[in-house]
Amino acid sequence: MANIAESMELYAQPLLEETDGSQAQLQNAYSIAQLCWNLSLLPEDSQKDNLKSMQPELNMTDAEFSNFCDTVIDPMIKRRIEMFPDKFTKTAEEKRPVAHKEKYPGTKRNDPCPCTSGKKYKKCCGNRAVV
Repeated sequence: MANIAESMELYAQPLLEETDGSQAQLQNAYSIAQLCWNLSLLPEDSQKDNLKSMQPELNMTDAEFSNFCDTVIDPMIKRRIEMFPDKFTKTAEEKRPVAHKEKYPGTKRNDPCPCTSGKKYKKCCGNRAVV
């Protein structure tokens, strides 16, 4: 768990540096970092929709909200993608498990496994799915 906390602290560092060190401001910085992290996991069109729905809760005018997105939200989303590339941004097609029958078409259950494990296909790759 320490690695997760250290990674989040490193990710949130630009926001933490902007605080005065008070508990309230530090908590706010971590909350914004978590929001940006979560937004970065969504498709881009969903990010904008989710952000727009938060504007009334943030009690900001359109100009203030636009500036907040440009100066805080967007850079933090880009930061997450730069720090942790492709870890969480798979498309739905990439996330779909691929059955080994699709991966090794024409392989029969009792044939040697094409992965060269030396096992029969039914006891090796034919018995599981690959992500």
